[in-house]
Amino acid sequence: MNQFIAEFRQYTDWLPNWMVSLGVFAAAIAVGLGIHRLAFRILTRLVENKDLFWRSLVSRGTRPLRLAILTATLSFAATVAPLAARPAEIIRHLLLIAFILVVGWSAKAALHIWTTVYLRRFKLDAEDNLLARTHVTQSRIAERIAGAMIIVLTIAAMLMTFPAVQQYGVSVLASAGVAGIVLGLALQPMLKNIFAGIQLAITQPIRIDDALIVEGEWGNVEEITSTYVVVKLWDWRRMILPLSYFIENPFQNWTRESSALIGTVMIYLDYSIPVSVVRSKVEEIVAASKLWDRRVVAVQVTDFRESVMEIRILASASSAPKVFDIRCEVREKLIEFVQREYPQALPKVRTDRPLDGNGVASVHAAHQAALQS
Repeated sequence: MNQFIAEFRQYTDWLPNWMVSLGVFAAAIAVGLGIHRLAFRILTRLVENKDLFWRSLVSRGTRPLRLAILTATLSFAATVAPLAARPAEIIRHLLLIAFILVVGWSAKAALHIWTTVYLRRFKLDAEDNLLARTHVTQSRIAERIAGAMIIVLTIAAMLMTFPAVQQYGVSVLASAGVAGIVLGLALQPMLKNIFAGIQLAITQPIRIDDALIVEGEWGNVEEITSTYVVVKLWDWRRMILPLSYFIENPFQNWTRESSALIGTVMIYLDYSIPVSVVRSKVEEIVAASKLWDRRVVAVQVTDFRESVMEIRILASASSAPKVFDIRCEVREKLIEFVQREYPQALPKVRTDRPLDGNGVASVHAAHQAALQS
């Protein structure tokens, strides 16, 4: 190697050093791009019969591979080129930073590809997607936490290549007690959410696509990041909540164990209507509905009031949106049946006053009755 460098510089002594250096670095870039193109073609052929992970890794790793090859060729060029001490030191430092960047970039890309390929076997749009939601939630949270750690470690490694930062790091280690307390207080919100994310991934009080009632709003978990959760509300608004919220505050999860739910419909009718007729009609409506999951249907009188009785209707469905729709369907068809077949059973206010032909109390008759008394 030293002999090659000596011979090269012997043949280029008649040129200015800056011109030789520019030529060497230009040649190194051209050679690096050529090597990258050739290496990419070879790797593409090698993995064309492999599984999806390796094919995706090669296709998405083309940029990190190019940077890695250019770092190697430019490092060789920095050794060959007739550079002064200071420029050579700066260039080698930059190449070291580029190498650290390549390692971190490649690790994060491989992590993302592996997670994506792993989650392809789980379908969130399936009828019973509890297992899919479990794996997707755990994998996404783990990916984001691991990705954040890779970024932090990469930046830390790049900063530690600077002598000033190294000295600061040594001084921090020397006074680890006070520095640890100060750093812990400063990073408390971020660390709180990171630990909350780990706890959510393990215990899973919420998962991707879970139906929740949070802060009085109903919606589905759309995204779980390393610091916050995005809940898509029923009217397409988004509620953004920190991860720690779901550890420290109560909320309703309608799909914790399964997506099936029981819907409730309350109706208030006069005592004159036969409950058996209402029960038969509800069973007929629910049985004809495509939303019913064939599990639960019930009609019960749950309360008596002064002028009406309270009837509770239960019907189950396979998901929260279907439960909402079947409740609306039962309300619409049942009230239409009552209006048509038993209009006298609709809630009304009783009175002892005489009524005219239109069913309206006669003020004159009431006045005469009062005079006679």
